[in-house]
Amino acid sequence: MLRWEPDPGADPADLVYTFGGVGPVATLRPGELLSTWSLDCFGGRVTEVGHLASERCDPRFLNPQSGPFHIEGAAPGDAVAVHFVSITPRYGRGVSTTVPFFGALTSTPRTASLQPALPERTWVYELDVPAGVVRYDALDSRFTVDLPLDPMHGTVGVAPPLGEVRSSLTPGSWGGNMDTPEMRAGTTCYLRANVPGALLSLGDGHARQGEGETCGVAVECAMDTVLAVDLLPGMGPAWPRLEDDTHLMVVGSARPLEDAFRIAHAELVAWVAELTGLSLLDAYQLVSQAALTPIANVVDTDYSVVAKIRKDLLGSAAVMGGAHERLKSLGARA
Repeated sequence: MLRWEPDPGADPADLVYTFGGVGPVATLRPGELLSTWSLDCFGGRVTEVGHLASERCDPRFLNPQSGPFHIEGAAPGDAVAVHFVSITPRYGRGVSTTVPFFGALTSTPRTASLQPALPERTWVYELDVPAGVVRYDALDSRFTVDLPLDPMHGTVGVAPPLGEVRSSLTPGSWGGNMDTPEMRAGTTCYLRANVPGALLSLGDGHARQGEGETCGVAVECAMDTVLAVDLLPGMGPAWPRLEDDTHLMVVGSARPLEDAFRIAHAELVAWVAELTGLSLLDAYQLVSQAALTPIANVVDTDYSVVAKIRKDLLGSAAVMGGAHERLKSLGARA
């Protein structure tokens, strides 16, 4: 097992905030486990109710990534399979905020209006990992409620195509800041390598997040993560694919939201046709009647939508060379 940790005391400018454009910190071999941890999206600089992100964070230095990791043997067009063995909050506290002119229910630079920004506030969540609880405390009343702990990674991605360097605040065909709660322990993510070694990075840990990430900020926390990787030559998907024990999923990212929906569903229809031998139109009909469509985010530079379908509807065809079951078994032996 490879162990790699970021330097929590590093100057923020020395951390990684992009997909692409940065050399690898270590090399992972196919079939190898990685144990790492990641800083929260604020780099640990927002920890109290009185802390405001706009005062404590440089907007250039948000969503620090762990990595990138060079995947040995990965060539453009290959699929990198990333199976999350465990995702666990590192500390007993997470935070969420409102950020000026950011979020789904406020004016933004891309949807401009004359209204002022919503007030900037910070909420602190106590995390009880053994009990599986995320404790919400209202700021303006004594209301509290325990929410289920559901740790996930908002960012998982590789270097983008065409030699591009993209912000870790942005999702796309390379993965990136997809912000889907489906990226939890037990899920395998398939990403297309665009450069030699793929350059896999991850971060933006969330103790939990509602679908859509409506205010733009989940319950942000540092995260301990164990993952397993594999390499599937020539099988790289055009858009990120996810697989868990029950469902197959595709993530599409674009604006407007309906284009993200179209990408995810078009890719899922093609995948279902490939797995079942159905014609494209027959697969279109099946997906139309059986798909679920959780919205991942409607706040990032591009929005992300997940199209998912139950695996038991698709027969016994091997999915992505059986990588999910193979990596799940590898993780169980760790």
